[in-house]
Amino acid sequence: MTVKNAFYAQSGGVTSVINTSACGVIETARKNRQHIGTVFAGYNGIIGALQEDLIDTDQESDDSIAALRYTPSGAFGSCRYKLKSLEENKREYERLIAVFEAHNIGYFFYNGGGDSADTCLKISQLSETMGYPIQAIHVPKTVDNDLPITDNCPGFGSVAKYVAVSTREASFDVASMAKTSTKIFIVEVMGRHAGWIAAAGGLASDSQTELPIAILFPEITFDRNAFCRRIDTLVKEYGYASVVVSEGVRDAEGKFLSDQGLTDAFGHAQLGGVAPVIASMVKQDLGHKYHWAVADYLQRAARHIASRTDVEQAYAVGKAAVEMALQGENAVMPAIIRKSNNPYQWVIEKASLDQVANVEKMMPRDFISEDGFGITEQCRQYLEPLIQGEDYPPYQNGLPTYIRLNNVMVEKKLEPFDI
Repeated sequence: MTVKNAFYAQSGGVTSVINTSACGVIETARKNRQHIGTVFAGYNGIIGALQEDLIDTDQESDDSIAALRYTPSGAFGSCRYKLKSLEENKREYERLIAVFEAHNIGYFFYNGGGDSADTCLKISQLSETMGYPIQAIHVPKTVDNDLPITDNCPGFGSVAKYVAVSTREASFDVASMAKTSTKIFIVEVMGRHAGWIAAAGGLASDSQTELPIAILFPEITFDRNAFCRRIDTLVKEYGYASVVVSEGVRDAEGKFLSDQGLTDAFGHAQLGGVAPVIASMVKQDLGHKYHWAVADYLQRAARHIASRTDVEQAYAVGKAAVEMALQGENAVMPAIIRKSNNPYQWVIEKASLDQVANVEKMMPRDFISEDGFGITEQCRQYLEPLIQGEDYPPYQNGLPTYIRLNNVMVEKKLEPFDI
C-alpha cells in the first residue's frame, strides 16, 4: 500500500505557541515514516491547498523543526478564509481533491480555532460526498479560549500569563504616579465574545499582592454609571485603579463599544479601540488623568514569557493529532481534559468535530464576581494552572533567537486556481 503524505496548515490569528503544535505534528509524523510520507505545509493556511502552494517540510533539518517549539507566530503563514458549504462552492472542494490527489495527500491537519474546526469538518466529509479518502484532524488553537469540550485552548495560557504579568507591572507603575499624575490605567485585550483573556487580568491581584483592578467582560452588559461608581470607589480606597477591558464589551443595545462598522474575512465585526472610549468616560465622569494601551499583537506574540503549561499542551495536541490519524480517526480534535486542579493534571482525549465546529464557549457566570467587575475564586482556580511555569526561548545578544524556515515550495502539478 502506498504511503500517504500529510497536509498541515495554520489558520486564523496566530499565537506564541502555534508553531509548537506544528513541531508536534511534524516531529511525530517523521517518527512514523512507514505510515506518513512527507508533511506538506500550506503556505498561508487553506489558501495554500487551494492554490497548490505547498511547502516541503522535509527540506528542513530536525534542528530547524525542533526550533519551532520556541518560535512565535505562524511559520508557514496563516489566513482567515472559511470554506463555504459543498452546495455553495463545489468548485473549491473539487480543487482540494485535485491537489490532494496530485500530491498523494491522505492526512489533513488544520491548526486553528472554531472556524478552522468547521473547515476541517467539511474536508473530512469529502470521503463521503466526493469519494476521496482523507482523514481530517483539527489541531486546537485560539487565544480566545472559546472552543468547546477542551478544558482550554493552546495559545490561551501564554496570553493569559502576558496579560496577568502586564496588568500587575502596570498597576505598580500607576500606583507610584497616582498622587500627582495618572490615576487610571486601562489596557485593552482581545476577546470578541468571551472574556477569558480579560479575566486573566484578575490574576494580577492576589492575597500577597492586592491591587485595585476592574475587569470589563463581553458577557456582562456595560453600564457606564456602574463602572464609574466602581472606579470611583477603588480610587478613594487605593488612590488609583487599573482597568482590563475586553475588545468585545457591549452596551445595553448589544452594540460593541469598539465597533468600527467594518468586518473581517469571516464576517465578524472588526473591533479595536475600546480603551480610549473607556478612558474618555473616566475623564468626563470622574476627571481623573489616565493612560491607556492596547495589547493587540503583543499579547499573542510574546513567546518570551510563554506559559510552560501552554507550551507542553500545544505540543501534545500536535503529537496527538498525528497519533489519532494513524489510529484511523477522522473528523476529530485532540481535546485537553482536566483531571484535577491541585496538583494540576490533564490528559488528551478525542472530541468529535460536529460538537466543536461553530460552537463558542463563554465565561461561566459563576467565574465572574457578583458585581461583574472581577473574577471569582472558582475562576482563579481554573486560570492559575494555565499560566504556570516558564519556557524561555534561547537568547543571543540580549534577544530571543527564533527560527525562520527555508519554506521550500513543492513543484506545482496543476493549473493556477483563483479564489
